[in-house]
Amino acid sequence: MSKQKFTLEYPVRSSPNILFEFLATSNGLGEWFADTVDEQGATFTFGWNGSYEDAEVIEQEEEKLIRFRWDGAPKEEYFEFRIDKSEITNQTILVITDFAEKKDIKDQTQLWDYQVKDLFHRIGA
Repeated sequence: MSKQKFTLEYPVRSSPNILFEFLATSNGLGEWFADTVDEQGATFTFGWNGSYEDAEVIEQEEEKLIRFRWDGAPKEEYFEFRIDKSEITNQTILVITDFAEKKDIKDQTQLWDYQVKDLFHRIGA
């Protein structure tokens, strides 16, 4: 069964510059996304409770977007952090794109909500 793409949007009170540091650096990601994060070139190693997974940066645009692919994931699957600006309110918006089995999207959304709440706490948003 193939996974489905889903997108989540979170308005955030933070400059794109500060937000991007938390999305695209090992130190920033280690604050909220994983227990430990190690960066070797384009490969990030994420650790949770003693287990580790590698993800490769497959696309990056400074202060706008970073896209990762987990090792062993199909080419069309990735997770992405994108920073948008609302044209109407000029507010910064964090857009997360991920893939999950249809039956798991609700649980994945709740996990992202929890992690983004921690991110916003860390950046004071």
